Amino acid sequence: MTNSSNPAQAARAKALAWILQGGKRLLIGGQWIEAASGKTFEVINPATEERLCHVAEADSADVDAAVIAARKAFEAPSWATLSPHARTRALLRIADKIEQHIDELAAIESLDNGMPLWFAQGAVTATVDIFRYYAGWCSKVLGTTIPSDGSTLIYTLREPLGVCGQIIPWNVPILMASIKFANALCCGNTVILKPAELACLTSIRLAELIQETDLPPGVINVLPGFGATAGAALAQHLGVDKIAFTGSTAIGKQIVRDATSNLKKVTLELGGKAPNVVFADADIEKAVQSAVKTFCGNSGQVCSAGTRLFVQESIHDQVSERVAQLAATWKAGDPFAADTKLGPLISAKQRERVWSYIGAGQEGGASLRLGGNAWSGAGYFVEPTVFDNVRNGMRIAQEEIFGPVLSIIPFKDEDDAVLQGNDTSYGLSAAVWTRDVSRAHKVVRALKAGRLWINTFGESDPAMAFGGYKQSGWGREFGQESIEAYTQTKSIMVRM
Repeated sequence: MTNSSNPAQAARAKALAWILQGGKRLLIGGQWIEAASGKTFEVINPATEERLCHVAEADSADVDAAVIAARKAFEAPSWATLSPHARTRALLRIADKIEQHIDELAAIESLDNGMPLWFAQGAVTATVDIFRYYAGWCSKVLGTTIPSDGSTLIYTLREPLGVCGQIIPWNVPILMASIKFANALCCGNTVILKPAELACLTSIRLAELIQETDLPPGVINVLPGFGATAGAALAQHLGVDKIAFTGSTAIGKQIVRDATSNLKKVTLELGGKAPNVVFADADIEKAVQSAVKTFCGNSGQVCSAGTRLFVQESIHDQVSERVAQLAATWKAGDPFAADTKLGPLISAKQRERVWSYIGAGQEGGASLRLGGNAWSGAGYFVEPTVFDNVRNGMRIAQEEIFGPVLSIIPFKDEDDAVLQGNDTSYGLSAAVWTRDVSRAHKVVRALKAGRLWINTFGESDPAMAFGGYKQSGWGREFGQESIEAYTQTKSIMVRM
């Protein structure tokens, strides 16, 4: 079969051609340049364990240069004071450019991250919607007037923060980059993006495409590199006005410490251990299908995944059996194969981490319903793994695993579901399945999480705010609250 008759393989070939055409460099001030140190690092295909290419490795010297470029773009000529309608047009051009390259970007994402092509295509399509959503916000970042005694006029201006450092993870790189870019740019900020070293290629290709839309130089800058060097330098830099981080809670805490250098604004989207609560009166089949999709999707490498499935005692055995049946159909393999549902984990280190949790679950007394078998062959694969009769205090129920591992936990009634569901240091997402409308609203109100669903799980919309309670983060992405995260207000009094 030729590439022309197989769209997936044609997209793969195009993506490989771009990857292999030369070293991937840093974007600073509109120019693609080598790192000041001359260092590079390898990018590995997690499905084959083979090297894809080398990428320039940014460090503190490159962060310094990027901050200068971003500051210049922010102030002279000022991206911040550009007409909001012009920024709208710029973001719409970016959305159109991405839409023209969906297949290529999805294939790069699959090669770089290992996710199945169908999952990557959905992520890239979502980025188009994100840029168009924020394009609509540019002209709606509004100030206010404040009632006074008539002898004064008091009003506020909402202004951009300035230079925004943005650090993203490797789990859905293009989606993470797009959220950060679009939100910051619509408000008039300039950006320095540090993608994860484990999966940075779509961020680089996205930046190339954005450059083709004639965005002014320095408005976006991209610095692939390691967290301990480039990431820390960005978070600590006195010339950075805001840092936005998506990743683990442990690193999020370090970002906060680093940001005290100049008390820069901080938003954090961190880990999760979402309760997915199924009552006996729910549509069981829909709930089970959704439960499998959320813990297996992207091989479980999703911060909002419903990895704690709370099932009412009377249907526990029925649900456990059906979950195992459905999860067993999630075939792991080549991300470009039409029947592949599960790709590899991002790295050998992550695979070992997930395996350690599977061992901990067995040692802790949970019942292994599905999985637990070692993968034979190349790639960092872990098959769907289901534990039932899990106690909520077990490590597998309390700690974020970031792999396709599900804990099924029985509960008695509403109060028990809420008590156990909230018994975690996280609070990113949650869901409730029931036909009882009153119960649904009562329970979602009681669960401590930033994004919740009733009779569904994981669906998203750019207008729906996303962020966490407790140790799942600070601030919100998406929705109106995300505009507040990238702006600040100035109050003005005029004596009449």
